[in-house]
Amino acid sequence: MQENPRPPLPPFTRETAVQKVRMAEDAWNARDPQRVSLAYSPDSAWRNRSEFFSGRAAIVEFLTRKWAKENEYRLVKELWAFTDNRIAVRFAYESHDDAGNWFRSYGNENWEFDVLGHMCARHASINDLAITEAERKFRWPQGRRPDDHPGLSELGL
Repeated sequence: MQENPRPPLPPFTRETAVQKVRMAEDAWNARDPQRVSLAYSPDSAWRNRSEFFSGRAAIVEFLTRKWAKENEYRLVKELWAFTDNRIAVRFAYESHDDAGNWFRSYGNENWEFDVLGHMCARHASINDLAITEAERKFRWPQGRRPDDHPGLSELGL
């Protein structure tokens, strides 16, 4: 099956790397595992915390499981660095479990892209911090972060 390109394509400029990061943030905030999986190559290799897996079916399974337990998930990503076909981001997301316990999860991701703009490798390191509901900073309605909502640097995160 011929894959369709996923612009912006490498080699990245600062502008296109920022665009790629925001597109990933928007897709993850939509919490649609099938939609998110299409940004990755068919054999994309992932490390997420202590899990290692590859392929779109595994990505869909992972994200379905993830978002079933991370309620009211909201994510902010920020470009950290980039080269020709690689992007490094830092991110934070907030969610609560079924018992109502809130968490802010902080992490770093290293991404590698193929020539069609699909992410072929994703390495994520993530730490969780218990927070109170009052300490939440990501309070927009579920879905895409509004353009006027501060990013991580502006929030001091």
